[in-house]
Amino acid sequence: MDSVYKVVEVIGTSTKSWEDAATVAVETAASKLRDLRIAEVAKMDLKVEGGKVVAYRTRLQLSFKYET
Repeated sequence: MDSVYKVVEVIGTSTKSWEDAATVAVETAASKLRDLRIAEVAKMDLKVEGGKVVAYRTRLQLSFKYET
């Protein structure tokens, strides 16, 4: 059966790691979007304050099945 998928971009943040930030993004999106399929890391960056890393940010492109 042919399928169509929609892609959205989300950004997760964490004070622990980029991996944790990605997990936060996926779990939060999964609470609102059904049938998530793929999460692709688009970008990772850091929030810096006073010369210290205070947050990790991971930008993901998430795909989910498009329902008509």
